[in-house]
Amino acid sequence: MATIHVSGQNERNIRLAFFLNFSFAIAEIIGGLLINSVAILADALHDFGDSITLALSWRLEILSEKREDHNYSYGYKRFSMLGALIGAVVLLAGAVVIVSESVRRFMQPQAPNAPGMLIFALAGIIINGYAALHTSSGKNLNAKVISWHLIEDALGWAAVLVVSIVLLFSDLYFLDPLLSIIVTIFVLVNVARNLRRTISLFLQGVPETLDLKTIEKEILDLDSVSGVHHTHAWSLDGEQHVLTTHVVLCTGASITDVRAVKDKVRDLTGKYGLAHTTVEIEYTDEDCSMNLQVEGEQKVCHE
Repeated sequence: MATIHVSGQNERNIRLAFFLNFSFAIAEIIGGLLINSVAILADALHDFGDSITLALSWRLEILSEKREDHNYSYGYKRFSMLGALIGAVVLLAGAVVIVSESVRRFMQPQAPNAPGMLIFALAGIIINGYAALHTSSGKNLNAKVISWHLIEDALGWAAVLVVSIVLLFSDLYFLDPLLSIIVTIFVLVNVARNLRRTISLFLQGVPETLDLKTIEKEILDLDSVSGVHHTHAWSLDGEQHVLTTHVVLCTGASITDVRAVKDKVRDLTGKYGLAHTTVEIEYTDEDCSMNLQVEGEQKVCHE
């Protein structure tokens, strides 16, 4: 069984994002009270919610690095996907609240503290942008959802920056909730896409990067192989995938042929980044061990 070593880079990135987000939330509370800005205090509450999600994702990412044991024979990788699922749900719920509040403020514009908004907007862009840049290098779904968390915040602060500059010279207060709605919808679309993918992988759907028909055809082209069936693939965490398949050998294939086919199948599937590949060998004159109707790729053996 082939394995792929995964570093703790995802965990370190999420840890950094947590500390930056939590520290900025505290700064927002202090600053919001000093400049008497309800909007800043509301965002501080939002960031505290993000911090809780980040802390949970951080813990689950650490847990996902544990090796296999008697309870989880494939290891704990799917705990990382659990963090992605929770993070996406929190983001969706938060987006609904933000859009609702933005619509209300759009109907009844309020005069914010423009200079205070500008200062916090610059700080928010720098902190969230820096954290988003680090987490964007993550490959698994948990890191990607966290990255969208931070991108949402960075874009939100960019909108606040634009609005604060405009409000320094005008009273177009409706721009604040309008930009908030636009940014939230943009992030919502991407989070919904990741949530759909996460749910699909939780239900053991075939990863989008794998085409089972193509893999079966490539295995069938190997010498001594007469059929391929019961090929299944699923993902541990959105990054490391697992594949099992039944390979039928021509009658008379030797032990050497069996070893050669297994090696070639693993070499073949290795190019798809599969973390685990299991091959069950059968012969043309025996029934499938699963005792099910056989469907898959076949060819005629040339004796």
